[in-house]
Amino acid sequence: MADALNSAENPYPVLGWLRRSPSATALAQLAARAEPLTHELLDALPLGTTTRHVRSLLVVAGVLPERNEHLARLERWVTSELPRLPGHQATIVRPFAEWHVVRDARGRYTHGAASGDIKDVQAAIKFLTWLDERELQLASLDQADFDLWLTSHPTQHVVIGSFIRWAAARRLTGPLELPRRGRSFAVNFQTADEYDQQLRRCLNDSALPREVRIIGALVRLYALPVAKIIEITTDRFHQDDTGSYLTIDRHPGLLPPRLGQLIKNQIDQPRTTTRMRRALDEASPYLLPGKFPHRPRNPHGVGNLLRQHGLPVLSARNTAMIEAVTTLPPIVIADLFGLSPSTAETWARYANDSWTHYLAART
Repeated sequence: MADALNSAENPYPVLGWLRRSPSATALAQLAARAEPLTHELLDALPLGTTTRHVRSLLVVAGVLPERNEHLARLERWVTSELPRLPGHQATIVRPFAEWHVVRDARGRYTHGAASGDIKDVQAAIKFLTWLDERELQLASLDQADFDLWLTSHPTQHVVIGSFIRWAAARRLTGPLELPRRGRSFAVNFQTADEYDQQLRRCLNDSALPREVRIIGALVRLYALPVAKIIEITTDRFHQDDTGSYLTIDRHPGLLPPRLGQLIKNQIDQPRTTTRMRRALDEASPYLLPGKFPHRPRNPHGVGNLLRQHGLPVLSARNTAMIEAVTTLPPIVIADLFGLSPSTAETWARYANDSWTHYLAART
């Protein structure tokens, strides 16, 4: 870490950080301890901005190995939550959380996936607590009792499904019928004028921050969610004699020239939010580096930033998806946008079956 600080091209931001930053104070306290610096040691500290910043600095400096922080967040939550449960609940929730939820959380695990998995475990805990309050047993639960749970907890219909299917597969409960809920497509769309005007702003308006222009254009051209955009790394972009390309999933897609130039400028001269990032994290792998070194932007903060500049996300994504599936085959959309073929096909059927509703929404 000392070598990384000393190698900074400009020493003055580093000196200021050492003198005034709470992260520098926390780092000094850690260095004074006899224990080796590990992720587990940092996990035992109060979770907050200072701890996350120190962890990022140590990863960038090579002191700590890089890890998936979203997966670590899930594991940390499970580890802290399970000891609080009554013994008979923990006997059921522990294998569900550790051997089903956490074990399946691998690969490109995202912020949204971690939030969803935590909600699944929370739903299981709420359900078992509800059974205890009514002196019911999971093994003898019948459909009438489960329907009562669903009626009294309407917001839990989706998240309880993972636990019920897991419990039924292991014969911890009898067969229970989950409510069949078809995928609800949002009715929020933009008019053609709104869509075109906002896309032109993203490509041409130099008054907008560069990151806002890039994210807004990717949402409107490729219907990408913000959570996926912030995870894009710089190695997914390349240029050759035929143009600029961005690989969203498996196949590179040709970018409009102005968007290609914006992304190239972002990679060559990333706009960082802290002086320590400029000093220590020049080679961030992410197209949109965030506050902490070696980490991307926060999806919630990005969404708020776009709305502040009059660039809504959801209605723009819906419109971009409808525009795409009505002009290209669904399998092409799946390959370019990183969707499953079934999702792309469902959108195509929705566009064809509900064309009159879509026209009415646009007008």
